[in-house]
Amino acid sequence: MSRSHDRLSARRATRARLPLSGRGLLSAPASLARRLEHAEALDRMARPLARAVGRAVPAGAQADALHGVWLGQPVHPVLTALPLGFWTSATVLDFVPGTERASQILLALGLAGALPTAAAGLADWSALHREQQRVGLAHAASGAGASVLFAASLLARVLGRTTGGRVLALGGLAAITAGSFLGRHMAFGLGAGASHAEPVAHLAPLGWHDLCRIYELPDGRLARRQLGYLTLAVLRQGSDVMAVADQCAHLGGPLHQGSLSESPDGPCVTCPWHGSTFALTDGSVVHGPATAPQPAFDSRIVEGGMVQVRPARPAQ
Repeated sequence: MSRSHDRLSARRATRARLPLSGRGLLSAPASLARRLEHAEALDRMARPLARAVGRAVPAGAQADALHGVWLGQPVHPVLTALPLGFWTSATVLDFVPGTERASQILLALGLAGALPTAAAGLADWSALHREQQRVGLAHAASGAGASVLFAASLLARVLGRTTGGRVLALGGLAAITAGSFLGRHMAFGLGAGASHAEPVAHLAPLGWHDLCRIYELPDGRLARRQLGYLTLAVLRQGSDVMAVADQCAHLGGPLHQGSLSESPDGPCVTCPWHGSTFALTDGSVVHGPATAPQPAFDSRIVEGGMVQVRPARPAQ
């Protein structure tokens, strides 16, 4: 038993000393993506580019459209399917006789779809954390490289250099595949685009729960209150109390430290990290970059001035 345990410990120690890329060919892309997260040299390019994007697309209706506020989820991944599908189909058709004209049309459609896809991606990327932006920079570079290669492929075909065009398309497909992998790493490994709000439905049982006495809440100012495992951002206006989950759906910023504003639908809170704005009445997104609504709570005042809350139910 002791010898078996020693051999197992030795194998584990050996694996721990090996670089990730040495554990198998398939682990190399993931290892590279993780290295990109900590590549501080990329910050010299990422920071000025993010500022430039912010100036070109300031907060407002245009930015909200690019983020996907109207869709209720980031629009960039949806748009990505168009150029990726067109370009993949064009490359596959290169191996089918008599489909050169169809391949050219598909390449052109992919290039047209790449423009709004890149615009939406840059808008999202400019409002990400440092580590996400580093990987996103490589993701964008892969997409830009693929676009150049597919554009060159289309030009070569138009000029009658069909074989060269097909080779360039294969290079473009390789570049877009690498970019897609990095995009998935951002989404699944780093949580870019996912809702970061606390899972209220799992952590707050149905029914009313005591929160605090109403006189313990400052009037007209945001306050942070604990409800079991959940942290809430609470606003009292006279005898009215509104509450939403404190952890911003965009990237987890503390909403109780945000600023208040008014909209036609009532008071709003703006996240101090990236400027996402939510209606405190129902948690709906007023302005991005957040696209997922903020979990909201119904409230009531019971005997003794106790404020009770419960997870808000979806509108019928």
